[in-house]
Amino acid sequence: MDLGLRDRTYIVTGASGGLGFATAKVLAAEGARLVISSRNEQSIAQAAAELGSNVVGIPVDNADPESAERLAATAIAKWGELHGALISVGGPRPGTALETDEDDWRAAFDSVFLGGLRIARSVARSGAEGTSIAFVLSSSVKAPLTNLAISNGLRPGLAMVAKTLADELGPNGIRVNGLLPGRIATDRLRELDGRAGDPEAARRTAEKLIPLRRYGSPEEFGRAAAFILSPAASYVTGAMIPVDGGFLRAL
Repeated sequence: MDLGLRDRTYIVTGASGGLGFATAKVLAAEGARLVISSRNEQSIAQAAAELGSNVVGIPVDNADPESAERLAATAIAKWGELHGALISVGGPRPGTALETDEDDWRAAFDSVFLGGLRIARSVARSGAEGTSIAFVLSSSVKAPLTNLAISNGLRPGLAMVAKTLADELGPNGIRVNGLLPGRIATDRLRELDGRAGDPEAARRTAEKLIPLRRYGSPEEFGRAAAFILSPAASYVTGAMIPVDGGFLRAL
C-alpha cells in the first residue's frame, strides 16, 4: 500500500531515539520530509544525519513555551508547508503516587501535557489540508501501570484533550489521534525492567501477560504511527489506538 507520504512534511518530537526515531525512520523511508527534535543537540544532529537529506534536526525542549512555534516555523521555512506531527516525549520519572515529588509532577506536566498541547495547537494553525496529529501516549490511558504514577495521571488527561481536539479540528479536515504503546523494547523499557533487579526475569514475567508473548519492536510501533499520520488513514480521527500486542483487555 502506498501511504501517500512522499513530499509531505511532518514534525516528530522525541526523535533522537526510541519510538520517535523509529517513526521518523519509517516516514523518511516513505519519502516524507521531516523536522525532528529532542533536547540533546548532538543526538538529534546524529539522528538527522542518519535519516537523510530531507530531515532537519533541531534541539528543543517540549517544556519550553517557544518550542512549538519554532518547530512549525522551521518546517514552513524549509518546505513551505506542514502536514502533521508525531508528538512524543520521554516518559516521566517512575514512582508511586504517594512518594513522587511535586517538582517531578510539575516538570512532567510542562513537558508531557502543556508541551504536547502547544505543539498540537501550532501544527493546527500552520497545517495544510489533510493535516494529521498523533500523540504518543501509553497503555496507562486505559489502565494504571505499577510505579508510574505520573504517567498514569497525565496520559489519560492528554488523551481526552486529543479527543477534544479531534472534535474541534475535524471540521477543518484535521485529524487527531492517540497511540497507546504497550511494552515496546526501547531504552526506556529496559531501564524500567532494570529497576526490578533482574531485567530478564522482569521481561519474561511481563511477556506472559501479552497475548503475543513478546515485547514489540520500535519498528513495529513506527509502522503503525506512520500509517495513522498518513493520508491512507484519512477517515481515522479521535481514536486511541493500542500498539501493545493485545496487552490491554479494555474495549
